[in-house]
Amino acid sequence: MMDCKKALIENDGDVEKAADWLRKKGMASAGKKASRIAAEGAVAQYIHMGSRMGVILEVNCETDFVARGDVFKGLVADLAMQIAACPTVTAVSVEDVDPEFLAKEREIELGKEDLKSKPENIREKMVEGRMAKLAREMALLEQPFVKDPTKTVGDVVKEAIAATGENIKVRRFDKFVLGEGLEKREDDFAAEVAAQTQMKAPAPAPPKEEKAEEKAEEKPKVAISAKDVSALRKVSGAGMMDCKKALQENGGDVDAAAEWLRKKGLASADKKAGRIAAEGAVGSYIHPGSRLGVLIEVNCETDFVARGDAFKELVADLAMQVAACESVTVVAPEDVDPAFLAQERAIEMGKEDLQSKPENIREKIVEGRMAKRVNEVALLEQPFIKDTDQTVGEVVKAAVAKIGENIKVRRFVKYNLGEGLEKRTEDFAAEVAAATGQVAEPKAEVKTEVEAPEPKAEAAPVAEPEVEAPQTSAEVEAEVAEPVAEPEVAEAEDAQAKSSAEVKGAEASVAVEQAEEKAAAPAAKTAPVRQESALKKAAAELSEGQAPQTSMGLAFQAAFQKTRKQ
Repeated sequence: MMDCKKALIENDGDVEKAADWLRKKGMASAGKKASRIAAEGAVAQYIHMGSRMGVILEVNCETDFVARGDVFKGLVADLAMQIAACPTVTAVSVEDVDPEFLAKEREIELGKEDLKSKPENIREKMVEGRMAKLAREMALLEQPFVKDPTKTVGDVVKEAIAATGENIKVRRFDKFVLGEGLEKREDDFAAEVAAQTQMKAPAPAPPKEEKAEEKAEEKPKVAISAKDVSALRKVSGAGMMDCKKALQENGGDVDAAAEWLRKKGLASADKKAGRIAAEGAVGSYIHPGSRLGVLIEVNCETDFVARGDAFKELVADLAMQVAACESVTVVAPEDVDPAFLAQERAIEMGKEDLQSKPENIREKIVEGRMAKRVNEVALLEQPFIKDTDQTVGEVVKAAVAKIGENIKVRRFVKYNLGEGLEKRTEDFAAEVAAATGQVAEPKAEVKTEVEAPEPKAEAAPVAEPEVEAPQTSAEVEAEVAEPVAEPEVAEAEDAQAKSSAEVKGAEASVAVEQAEEKAAAPAAKTAPVRQESALKKAAAELSEGQAPQTSMGLAFQAAFQKTRKQ
C-alpha cells in the first residue's frame, strides 16, 4: 500500500505511470539481487495432452521457504508451459546459445545471394542483426510470455524476484518430442494382406511315413483342471488357451508351464525387436519435494497401444526406476561412451592388485570388471524396483510379449536440484550488519583457562580497603537504629564517594584473588571468606548505583537511606 502511495505521489496521481514506475523499481531491485547465490528451488515437468511432448526444467531460488511458496510454484509451472509452447527455444538466455551453431549460421548468411551486392561493412552489420535475431528466437528469456505477450519471459522472472525478494534463475531445461528424428512406419496394406495370405496358404502334404513318426513322438495327453489353468494365469498373466497348452506341454506342472510361457514370450519379443517403433509416450516422475525429476521417452509401434493402460503403467514404472537408480546414465550397455570405457580400462589395468597376474589372466579380470561397471550405469540391466528377481530389460520384453508390439526405451534425462551449484552459507551477523550499514565484528574468542595473576602492586596501585570482621544481621539492624549526628552524615557521604573510586580500583585485585582462591583450594572455602566476598559485592553494587541483589547489600542500602534522612 505504501509503495503504491509513493508511486502515485511520484507520478502526480497517474495510475498508469505509477504502475510503470513500480515495475521499473521492481526490476532495479531484481538486478541488485542477480549476483546472490541461488541453489534451492524446484524441478518441475510439463507433459502435453496425448503425452507426445514433455518438458523438464530446474529453477533456482535462494531459500526453500520461497521454493514452497505459491508465487514461485506458479512461476515454475508457467515456465514449463512456455518452453513447450516455443518450438524454437533451445537455450535459457542469449549467452547460452551454441557458439558453433551461430558460427555455422553466420557463414550461411554471408554466402546468401541478397548480400553479395552489398558493401562489406553493410553486409557485416546485416549479418550481425540476423544473428542477434536468431539468438533471441532460441533464448527462453527473450520470448513473449504466453499469458501476457506484452512482457518477455525475462520480465516475468524479474517481477517474481521483486515479489519474493530473492534471486531467481532458470538453470536448465530439456524437451522431448515423441519420435523426433526416428524413422516413421509406412503402412502398405496391400503388401501386408498379400504377406498374410501367403503365410496362411496350406503347406504341401508330408509323406505318410513322416506322419507316422510324428504320431509316435506325440506326448500323451494330460488331464488339465480349471484350477491349474487359473493358477497359471495368475502367475503368468497369459491367456487361458496359452495356459492350457503350456500345462499340457509340461505334464500339468504349473511352475514348469510358467517358465515355458516366459521363454515363449521372450522369444516372440525378440522377433518383434526389429520392427519400427516411432509411436509411444513421453512420461515423467517428480519426487515429492520437487528436488528430483525424470523425463523419459518410450516408443511402441502404434498409438493404439500407446493409449493402453499396460503401456502407460510401463512408462510410469520406468520413470520411477530411473529416479531410484543413482548410477544409471544410459539406456543399454551399448550406449556407454567408448571414451569413458577406454579411460576406465586404463585405470583398471594400472591397479596394483593386477600387476602380479599373468597378462591373459589380467585381461580377463579387467573385462569382468568393465562388464560390471557397464551394467551399473545401464538402465536395462538394473533389478526392477517392483520385482528384484527380474531386470528392467526382462520387464520390457515381458511387456512386448503381452502387448504384441515392439517397445523400446529411447532416452531419458534426470535432474537433481542444485547439482553442481555453489551452496549458500548462512552468516546472519554479517547479513544484519550489511543491512544496517555496519561492519560485522569478529566474534571474541572465549578463553577457558584462567590467566596468570599479575603482581598486586602493578595491577592495583590504589590501596585495598580494609574490611572489618563480618557482621550479623542483628548487628547491622542495631547500627541502623542508632541516631547519627549531622556532621557524621556529611562524613558518611564523603566516605561513600571516596569508597566508590576505591572499590572500582580494587575490583581487579578482588577478581585476581578470587581466581587464586579457586585455583588453590576450590573445596576449602570457609564461611568468613564467603561473607567477605558478599561484603565486597554489596559495596560494589552501592558504589556503581546498581540495585542490590544480596541480603547484605539490602542492609547497607537501608542503613545508608536512613542515615541520609536523619
